[in-house]
Amino acid sequence: MSNDKDYENRRHPRVTANLDVRISTIEPERDPWTGRPFFRASQETCGNVSRGGAFVRTAEQFTPGRRLLVELKLPDGSPLEAIGRVAWTKRVIGGDEGEDNIGVGVEFIGGSPDQLMRLEDFVEQLSANRVA
Repeated sequence: MSNDKDYENRRHPRVTANLDVRISTIEPERDPWTGRPFFRASQETCGNVSRGGAFVRTAEQFTPGRRLLVELKLPDGSPLEAIGRVAWTKRVIGGDEGEDNIGVGVEFIGGSPDQLMRLEDFVEQLSANRVA
C-alpha cells in the first residue's frame, strides 16, 4: 500500500483512516437469469480518505466509471454521504498482497457542502496529529 509521502503529491491531502463505510450502487444492474433490476450494497472498510475520494477495501467487483453512494461513519459517530465514481480497481489473484490492498478508488463527485467540509476538517485534523 502507498505510504503517506505518496499522498502529499495529490490535489487533496489524503490520510490513512480505518473507517466503516457502506457503498451502494446508484444505477440498477440486471440479474442475468431473471432480467430483474437489482442494486448492490455492502458494508466495507475505508483504507484512506481525502476531500476528493477514498480507497475502499472490498471484494465487490465494480468497474471504473460506476457511480456509488458512499456512506462514511466518522470517528465522532457522525455520518457523511457522498456520490462517488469508481476511478480504479485493484484486484490480486493468487498474490501475496493480502485483502488490505484489494478494493476500489472512489472519487467523490457530489455531496452536501457541509458534509464534505466536515470530511475536509477531519482529514486536516488527522494530518496535523500525525505531524505533531
